[in-house]
Amino acid sequence: MSINIYLLGQLVFISMLFVGGLSYYLGKRKTSTPKVAAMIGVTLCIVPPLNFIYLIILLLKKDIKVGATA
Repeated sequence: MSINIYLLGQLVFISMLFVGGLSYYLGKRKTSTPKVAAMIGVTLCIVPPLNFIYLIILLLKKDIKVGATA
């Protein structure tokens, strides 16, 4: 059985785009620094189970309140 490294590279790149975009979207709703959240998500794409765990953690986190007046 041969593993095609080109196909593996494409899979990692596509997952980086998908997870990066989803991390940025969730980061806007759930953190005060969405760019950092997206960068962490993209970095964790190197080890595939970690990026899914990161997305689950972001999904379970409570939304932040924007523009709340006291």
